[in-house]
Amino acid sequence: MTVRNREPFSSLVFYRFVKWSMVNPILYTYFRGRVYGAEKIPRSGSYIVVSNHASNLDPLILAVAVCRPVSFMAKEELFRIPVLKKAIALCGGYPVKRDTSDLAAIKSAINFINQGWLSGIFLEGTRTTDGKINDPKLGAALIAAKTETPLIPASIWGTEKVEKSPTILRPTPITIRFGDTIAPPTSRKKADLQAVTEHCTKVIHQMHALGR
Repeated sequence: MTVRNREPFSSLVFYRFVKWSMVNPILYTYFRGRVYGAEKIPRSGSYIVVSNHASNLDPLILAVAVCRPVSFMAKEELFRIPVLKKAIALCGGYPVKRDTSDLAAIKSAINFINQGWLSGIFLEGTRTTDGKINDPKLGAALIAAKTETPLIPASIWGTEKVEKSPTILRPTPITIRFGDTIAPPTSRKKADLQAVTEHCTKVIHQMHALGR
């Protein structure tokens, strides 16, 4: 298999269109977004961005903050809508079955990494009400170990207060911070995966505690 150094050009064009026409104005005007450490994100090459997760907006916000497309797992129900399915796929999204150990999703994540994508994984795998990571899963560390891909910790602060209802979003200030790159686990042993996962979680919580 040919290993690329970054995502396809078509995905980059679509990403820039969505970013500048829709997401950027909302993030930086309505939510008064602030981003710290974006310069730590390489413009090419495969990396795994690991983050906390509190809102459905998090994938879009994180992708805008890193300034390049980010491949994310998306719930499989979204892929049943033809138009949305095509848009999500172009953005690097791939389906995952919730509440199960989805090996197909893990294989898809590895495939996107081998294509040069920046991959985004929420450490807990689901949203939390306080924006903290209470039960980090080992999936990101396992994928990093299998692909020998470095991890970049990210903290999203404020989005836990955004969603008043499915259709009403509060104009809550949002802050995104990125930490220094963390080396992948040296093996696939549980102890090594656990150590890297705990380190990522600690760094994310430290950044999240900085607040606005």
